[in-house]
Amino acid sequence: MNHNRLLGALAFMFATVPLCGDQVTGKLDVYWPDVEGGAATLIVTPSGESLLIDTGMPGGRDPGRIIALAKEKAKLTRIDYLVTTHMHIDHFGGAAEVAAVLPIGTVFDNGIPDEDPDGNKADRTWIHRSKPYREMKVGARKIIQPDGPLPMKAGGAGERPSFTVRCIAAKQQISGFKLKQPHNPLCDAPPRKAIDTSDNANSIVLLISFGSFEMFVGGDLTWNVEEKLMCPSNVVGTVDVMQMNHHGLDVSNNPILVKGLAPTVAVMSNGIEKGCGPETFATLKNTPSVQAIYQIHKNLRKDSENNTGAEYIANLEKQCAANWIQLSVDPDAKNYTFSIPATGHQRSFKTR
Repeated sequence: MNHNRLLGALAFMFATVPLCGDQVTGKLDVYWPDVEGGAATLIVTPSGESLLIDTGMPGGRDPGRIIALAKEKAKLTRIDYLVTTHMHIDHFGGAAEVAAVLPIGTVFDNGIPDEDPDGNKADRTWIHRSKPYREMKVGARKIIQPDGPLPMKAGGAGERPSFTVRCIAAKQQISGFKLKQPHNPLCDAPPRKAIDTSDNANSIVLLISFGSFEMFVGGDLTWNVEEKLMCPSNVVGTVDVMQMNHHGLDVSNNPILVKGLAPTVAVMSNGIEKGCGPETFATLKNTPSVQAIYQIHKNLRKDSENNTGAEYIANLEKQCAANWIQLSVDPDAKNYTFSIPATGHQRSFKTR
């Protein structure tokens, strides 16, 4: 083989090797880093692609933890896709710092408003706060739409289960991609709360599916919009895992949504004094499907009875060690395991 042909062959070989070749195990891996009451969910797909949902706060701590987890544990050299569920700084704030270390391919969001997304026209700091996110260098930016799947590798070749990530809701517009379900009896007398005019209500909602395994991630979606996913009929179906909305706060996590999704496992990206609301805990305890509740932090407010069992909490102390929670779904998508590597905790569940 001549010199040019050899160079061409080598170029082709390295172009076709996945960036995370040692991670293409056929499993679905999900990591919840400790972003101290913000939100960040890192996903490595069965095909080795990466999806980061939200990036915590700016200032080094949260993006540093995301980067360390992505590089050292997940063995990533880039983030293929970033979804920012809404424009609150504890969800988008760390993005620019992550992008400076790990190149980001495509960013999906609802668009970046020119003024404070909560409608506070007197807030003159919005442009300054959003500038790093607005100006960070990424491969592409797209405004997400309900119904559409993200352009990720589906897999499913041979006997391998297929993988998809679908947008169920964005800016209070609801997907209709699932067949209409029968009337939901939970909707006959729905409890309602005050209308939420903040950007929380506009949160992007994702359904992650791998074979028969399904996981719900809804950002900070709030009570009355959550009802729209279930009423008059459930457009999502049931799931194995629910990332509790809004860190487990009571302005979110409508019982109609939680009982309609009927998760086996609930996960809260909470802080020591944020999330873990009493209504949310009451809802989970009254949802027969729920077998386990995981928390990033122990709730250290006075209402400390609103905690799961200590073995299901990644960080028990006020001065925490930034422990994360991990979920791994087997290549056949029939079983999945939650773990807290720092404590040695593991528990496995069967997919429905």
